[in-house]
Amino acid sequence: MLGVAAEVFAAHGYNATTVRRIADEAGLLAGSLYYHFDSKESMLDEILSAFINELWAGYDAVLAAGLGPRETVEALVTESFREIDRHRAAVAIYQKESGQLAGRPRFGYLDDSRRRFEQLWVGTLERGVADGVFRADLDIRLAYRFLRDTVWVAASWYRPDGPHGPEEIARQFLSMVLDGIAVSTGGTSQPRPR
Repeated sequence: MLGVAAEVFAAHGYNATTVRRIADEAGLLAGSLYYHFDSKESMLDEILSAFINELWAGYDAVLAAGLGPRETVEALVTESFREIDRHRAAVAIYQKESGQLAGRPRFGYLDDSRRRFEQLWVGTLERGVADGVFRADLDIRLAYRFLRDTVWVAASWYRPDGPHGPEEIARQFLSMVLDGIAVSTGGTSQPRPR
């Protein structure tokens, strides 16, 4: 039932989604949903809190491993794609609705998580620059925003039944971000003639 609700919220947005629409999609009577949840807000809270809790369990495991900065980024990106695989609809809801929801007392954990998320990623990038693993001229805030946005936007196109699983997508993403997409020529790059 929550999986159906998550898909409906992701497709139509929180405000446009009614309990009746969720019930119709789930093949239930609207009153049946109220047996389990007192409101659509309760359903959304359950969906988002489950995603956030699982995300942080994975991230905390990465941090506990005591990896170097590059390996930490690699593990965080991989864990992020795994979460998109497990909670694609919740990620889409979070992206669309978290700004509006964070102002509600029930969803205060979204803003707390956003701050913690930023501290984790920025701190890892700063450590990488300080350790000489990442470029000294790296604009850390820009790099953080780029990594964050390019990873999480995958929820808009990723499908669990697609040709690549989350680990392969993470591997390809990390290869492009950390190693680039151009073949190294050993000198300055020249545009190819068309």
